Amino acid sequence: MYKSKKRKAIGIIITIIILIMLVIFTNNDGENSLIENIGSKFVMPIQNGLTFLKNKISGNNAFFDDINTLKEENEKLTAKNKELEQSIKEIENIKTENETLKQYLGLTEKYSNYKTIPGDVINKDISNYSRTITLNIGSKDGVKKNMTVIAEEGLVGHVISVTDSTSKVQTLIDPASSVSCMLSTTKESIICKGTLEDKTSLRAMYIPTEASVIQGDTIQTSGLGGLYPKGLQIGTVKKVVDTENLTDRYAQVAVSVDFNKLNSVLVVNQ
Repeated sequence: MYKSKKRKAIGIIITIIILIMLVIFTNNDGENSLIENIGSKFVMPIQNGLTFLKNKISGNNAFFDDINTLKEENEKLTAKNKELEQSIKEIENIKTENETLKQYLGLTEKYSNYKTIPGDVINKDISNYSRTITLNIGSKDGVKKNMTVIAEEGLVGHVISVTDSTSKVQTLIDPASSVSCMLSTTKESIICKGTLEDKTSLRAMYIPTEASVIQGDTIQTSGLGGLYPKGLQIGTVKKVVDTENLTDRYAQVAVSVDFNKLNSVLVVNQ
């Protein structure tokens, strides 16, 4: 009887102690209770395992596999893009070469009565005192000094010096240039010279007093002097300047060739 009462008293005391401890641990603000910490050590591995199984079943684990796959595909696409860029450059080069060949073909057809050597302009010296161009052809290609140089629109100039692989051309707009020409209307002979003032026009001088020069007249090489063949286009008269002395009158001639855009030429192999 006594022992039974004693056991009950001990049980009550233990229960009270457990309740007090629970109250203390559960009311600990800002920190996990001891029971929660102990429980988490057992619960978290189980929870992680269940999460892994869930992801495995739902296919979420494929995300990491997809990253590797995307990386490989990106590397392949980068390599392919470089190949395409190279192909585009090659196509552009071919296109440029075709355009050049078309220009040469047009030139050779237009000047089929001449034996010519095609060339490209690789340098331009269009300054106030010198207006020359350099071509990528020279003596090894058959180019010689004083050979005539022409373009689609007409006369460019003549060769003044030659190396094995290049040639220098004095253009007709050079201030030191002088070309024997004729008027399209009267066939009168005149001289066209380059000027310091203008890089796109010539000065037509020594116009015969009886010659009628009008705006719009075309000017061509006369063939006199032996430097240029006859009939090459020079330009058109854009203005006639009268003076007190009729023998001193002159005309401004707009050249046919656009030297700023000149790229392909033919050297006449006379």
